[in-house]
Amino acid sequence: MQGCNKFIGISILALASFAFIGCEAPPAPSPTADFAHQLAPGECALRKLGPGEAWPDLTNAWNSRDANLQAALAQDQTWFESLSTRSRFPTMFPFPDVCTWDQASSSVIAFRQILNESADQKTFNSALMQMFDCWQTKGWNGKGGVLFTGYFSPEFKASLTKAPGFEFPIYKRPKDLETEPTTGQSLGRRVSESQVVPWPGRAEINSSGMLKGLELAWFPTALDAYIVQVNGSAKLLLPDNKVMFIGYAGATDGDYVGLGPSLVKAGAIPANELSLTAIRRLYEKDPTLVEKNIDLNNRFVFFKEYDGKTWPAGSLGVKVTEKVSVATDKSVYPPGGVMFVDTQSSTYGGSKETFQRFMLDQDTGGAIRAPGRADIFMGIGPSAEILAGHQYCEGTLYYFFLKPEYVSQYPLPARKAAAKPKAKVG
Repeated sequence: MQGCNKFIGISILALASFAFIGCEAPPAPSPTADFAHQLAPGECALRKLGPGEAWPDLTNAWNSRDANLQAALAQDQTWFESLSTRSRFPTMFPFPDVCTWDQASSSVIAFRQILNESADQKTFNSALMQMFDCWQTKGWNGKGGVLFTGYFSPEFKASLTKAPGFEFPIYKRPKDLETEPTTGQSLGRRVSESQVVPWPGRAEINSSGMLKGLELAWFPTALDAYIVQVNGSAKLLLPDNKVMFIGYAGATDGDYVGLGPSLVKAGAIPANELSLTAIRRLYEKDPTLVEKNIDLNNRFVFFKEYDGKTWPAGSLGVKVTEKVSVATDKSVYPPGGVMFVDTQSSTYGGSKETFQRFMLDQDTGGAIRAPGRADIFMGIGPSAEILAGHQYCEGTLYYFFLKPEYVSQYPLPARKAAAKPKAKVG
């Protein structure tokens, strides 16, 4: 596990996912850490552990397996069962030497089976190492270094109509937003059949009235509306005591600039005092200053209503799970991959503890754009906000994929196999 610094940033960094945007990038833990370091064109973010390399110690992950892990595995299987994933997968993750769609989907089935059938960790480890290859991230430094932040899904008071106390809107997706069909990445604004242009910045979008009529919900403050945009998902508590769930429906192609770092740069908040609470207190004293820095973030997020049964949903369109779902850069990491994360997490009191768990790669993000970045979903509401706000630690991650010779033995339920030899477990 890599080093972990004391929290000095706000963990509310924009994730352009189908459900969230999780955590604002805090300062790096050391002058030499470049978590935004990009891979060379065509370079894979993962490397397979060789025959002489030791696998990570899975003891804590085995001991922490729980109902949340089972639920997340079920959501993963649901995603792979969707007919479109087979054709989309090679475009989303064009590294067949690591895994194909068949390997990725069968890996979920096999992992669930040996997890449920193994009587003890020794049996589980034996089956996992027999049937799976282990791939470690290269991270930001080629040695596996990854910065793990946290994100959450907030609850906010809101109104479906503009009213006193509710005067700051979020918007539905406009028809002229052009996105890449497979990844959902914004391509710009379609102004004619043959022309797509960049979207204007946040300040111009808000002042021009170009989105008038697309208001989805209204909030008490501009900061509330912005936090919803940054997280990309929220549970809305409406004046009639009804509840509405909203989630990501697209975003403009503008550059993301974190509010926390902007306020630090402006000298409004000391870096070692930066938190969402500090930003809210500053907003109460000087809303104009905070709104001016909000306008520096030109990635503007749009929303739609979600069914509460599938909320909060990540970029795969399935429900994400507390402390099991991870958001990564889906241009370099495999969607739906079975993972082992080795880092530290924060307690409610702000102290650090070992965090070594099996997890699922089920989300992505606009600010999570490199192999050295990952975001852990901490849950819903105020308590999750505390954990997400203090999650800031370096670590590493691994993916487990079935060896090719085992893939045909673990088809999805909807697929048929000619024969299914029983795997040796133990």
